[in-house]
This record gives sequence, structure tokens and C-alpha cells, in this order.
Amino acid sequence: MTNLEKFWSSLFTLKADVEANVIGDVTSQEDFNKIEWVTGVNDNGTAITTTANPHSEVTWELVKAEMDKL
Repeated sequence: MTNLEKFWSSLFTLKADVEANVIGDVTSQEDFNKIEWVTGVNDNGTAITTTANPHSEVTWELVKAEMDKL
């Protein structure tokens, strides 16, 4: 299993309906801070994103702990 597969599996374990855009691997807090979290959809059907994590139940520490289990 690749690091990216571990990341997505771990993320969905913590929050099954989370939507995000990731470029490359997420292997550090720095990478985690670059995730574009989908917070909605605008009138044109385009995703509204933010790099400020809106999910208090999803932190790098929790994602990393789940990744380490895989």
C-alpha cells in the first residue's frame, strides 16, 4: 500500500464523508497543511476549498496514527 493510499484510508476511517484535494504524498504536518478541504459548491458547481482544516476530528496526529496501523 502506498503512502497516498494509507493517507486516504486513514482519512476516511476518521471521517467517512470528508472531501479534499491532495497533490502528492501526505507524509508530514507540512503536507497536511497544504490539503485543500472541500467546504461546499458554488453556483457554477465548482468546489469551494480552503487549506484551513474545517474538521476538528481530523488532525495530522490522528491521520498519522491511523497510517502507522496500516
